Amino acid sequence: MSDPFFIVVIIAILAVVVVLLMGLGGFAKGGAFNKANSNKLMRWRIIAQFIAVVLIMIYVFFIKG
Repeated sequence: MSDPFFIVVIIAILAVVVVLLMGLGGFAKGGAFNKANSNKLMRWRIIAQFIAVVLIMIYVFFIKG
């Protein structure tokens, strides 16, 4: 747990969760915020998920090796 790279992976996962919750909150609330930001939040979520998955794969590769 004291591994700095593990902490980076956790931060990346939390970033995905934050962006996802912002998107879900905007979708549930609707209105101008959702119209203006829904596609942008989806793009940010996809980018954050990609980064998180790559970091997890790198972490697992180095832990196994």
